[in-house]
Amino acid sequence: MSPLLLGVRHHGPGSARAVRAALDAAKPAAVLIEGPPEGDALLALAADPGMRPPVALLAHAADDPGRAAFWPLAGFSPEWIAIRWAQEAGVPVRFMDLPAAHTLARREDGDGEDSDSVRVDPLAVLAETAGYDDPERWWEDVVEHRGTGAVPDPAAAFEALGEAMGALREAYGDGGQARDLVREAYMRQRMRAARKEFGDAYAVVCGAWHVPALRAGTTAAADKALLTGLPKVKVETTWVPWTHRRLARAGGYGAGITSPGWYAHLFAARDRPVERWLTRVAGLLREEGRQVSPAHVIEAVRLAETLAAMRGRPLSGLTETLEAVRAVMCDGSEVPLALIEDRLVVGDVLGEVPDTAPVVPLQRDLTRRQRSLRLKPEAQDRELELDLRKETDAAKSLLLHRLRLLGIDWGIPAASRGSTGTFRETWRLRWEPELSVRVAEAGIWGTTVLAAATAKAEADAAGAAELGEVTALAERCLLAGLSEALPAVLRALADRAALDTDVARLAKALPALARSLRYGDVRGTDAAALGTVAAGLAERICVALPPACAAGLDADAAAELRGHVDGVHGAVGLLADTDEGLRERWSAVLSTLAGREAVPGLIRGRAVRLLLDDGRLQAEETARLMGLALSPAGEPADAAGWIEGFAGGSSGGGTLLVHDERLLGLIDSWLTGASERAFTDVLPLLRRTFGAYEPGVNRTLGELVRRGPGGSAGSARAGAGAEGFGPELDEVRADAVVELVRMLLSPVGGGGGGGGGGVA
Repeated sequence: MSPLLLGVRHHGPGSARAVRAALDAAKPAAVLIEGPPEGDALLALAADPGMRPPVALLAHAADDPGRAAFWPLAGFSPEWIAIRWAQEAGVPVRFMDLPAAHTLARREDGDGEDSDSVRVDPLAVLAETAGYDDPERWWEDVVEHRGTGAVPDPAAAFEALGEAMGALREAYGDGGQARDLVREAYMRQRMRAARKEFGDAYAVVCGAWHVPALRAGTTAAADKALLTGLPKVKVETTWVPWTHRRLARAGGYGAGITSPGWYAHLFAARDRPVERWLTRVAGLLREEGRQVSPAHVIEAVRLAETLAAMRGRPLSGLTETLEAVRAVMCDGSEVPLALIEDRLVVGDVLGEVPDTAPVVPLQRDLTRRQRSLRLKPEAQDRELELDLRKETDAAKSLLLHRLRLLGIDWGIPAASRGSTGTFRETWRLRWEPELSVRVAEAGIWGTTVLAAATAKAEADAAGAAELGEVTALAERCLLAGLSEALPAVLRALADRAALDTDVARLAKALPALARSLRYGDVRGTDAAALGTVAAGLAERICVALPPACAAGLDADAAAELRGHVDGVHGAVGLLADTDEGLRERWSAVLSTLAGREAVPGLIRGRAVRLLLDDGRLQAEETARLMGLALSPAGEPADAAGWIEGFAGGSSGGGTLLVHDERLLGLIDSWLTGASERAFTDVLPLLRRTFGAYEPGVNRTLGELVRRGPGGSAGSARAGAGAEGFGPELDEVRADAVVELVRMLLSPVGGGGGGGGGGVA
């Protein structure tokens, strides 16, 4: 007599049903399961009512939580069924695979080989031998769609599969995986220990590929020799939630399957699985607004059954049901079918782990915070809108920002659709199983989210090499409400700002500081010290920027500095409330840049535009500066750069040219007077500039240029202005909408609250 060897396909519902039937028939005295023995102490949790698969056994190195491995189990996994059967039968159940202590140590040494990978795909070879071109379809036909009633010998299918694997290993070798040989040697050792304790009355549940090796008559001495000298590390283990999506092969999981949602359905719906599946599909499509009736479901069932019969299949498989859905419910469209494949064929089911599972203190604090704020981790993407004026929403924001600072990207900031005020935040939430590893890694910084984020911020500030890193960190600290970390961050910021002489880095850092001050106001954070640093930084930029812009810049360097000029200009607008003279000093810098010939045209044009928008440059002076820039004596490329700086981008340059015919006429005259060679050289730059305008603006500009000065509509251009616009402002009509504009731009509720702003 020999032990019951049940070779399975990981996460196969047909294998799971067969395992249960075989165990019911044999009633073994113990069950050994493929998995790391360090998880034996956690197996009792599988019977906890709070444990709901899919879940995974997580093992990580005690001194390096980032070095980790998962052993996922779904509700339809044969291993999970064997665990639950043993617990219900009251017999011992143990893991028998190579310990995680060795697995993780080998990965540290550079052996990151997937434990489930073999050079030959057994299913593909068996399917091809049987005349199938799709291994998944073959497996469905011979295993998943087998009858669910009682069979004379439940172990017969396992015997046949074991023989097939033996033939494959003889034909193709052991797959060339030395790691598999080591694992199988350890499995045989565990089997010898079980035989001493239970005789041959025990069962083994493992991947079918390993069955021939476990039957082999290898000696204990030979196995011991293979296992001698293996590297080892100390590990910690726990259960973590898993998702159906992470069981999918498309996610990179070596033992993954293509359709976990479909397999879960096959396992749960033993009666009329196709009819029940298509009913679920119809429900999903109705939720998405499509008109799907019971008649559609009936017709889809008939079509799926007909397709299966024509193809000689015992039951309609996933291929037939999807084809029927496409034809009957989706009108041949692939768009709703893609939704079905994503939501139902794969799925976003997220498992649950009981509170009694061992976790690092940081994970326990995070779980407590999630529950108090009603932020339930979910595997599916969902959008979260926050109003920071509300206490609960502000607390949610702080938690998500603190987690991001710790490298736990549960939430990703997204653009707000409803408001641009700083009291609004939008997040896109999605909990991935790997985030459990990130939490374990972050546990070295503290036992609570607040303490860990504070310690991490202080360490990052001390280790930051560049000014920009520290300014970004200061902004993140304010967003996360880390007031205790701010002193250390500000000290590092002041030190690096004092030593940095690169004006580009200074200019890049200032906008982040200005935003930080703004966030501090909105969130009630004391950021006075940050304002002092920002003011000093702004002064240094005002002094150093003009010489830096006149130092023989090439096109790329000029474009970079132009972006910095825009950033500093916006930052000055935010800082001007605390320093009344800063705006004047910055305007003087822009005036210097606008009038200095050595400055590249791109920057000169941008400086003129910023001064004009701020009302610090009259229209006549603007026209004069443009005329100088577009003089025939100048370089065409420099003139084109001036135009891009002045009228390019999304800053409303096109509308300005529509309203001011003098500026448009200057550009028109310069362009029509350029030589053929010069025109060819500047055309790409001009096309980029004018191509960014709204289509309506471009049409109006084209019409104005077509008419030309002195044309039939010339008097209209000179007197009445552009088509659709009056010759001058109608103050009576303008005053009539002021109150409406005031209501639209004022903050919600009429109070303060940040970036809503009122009409001055």
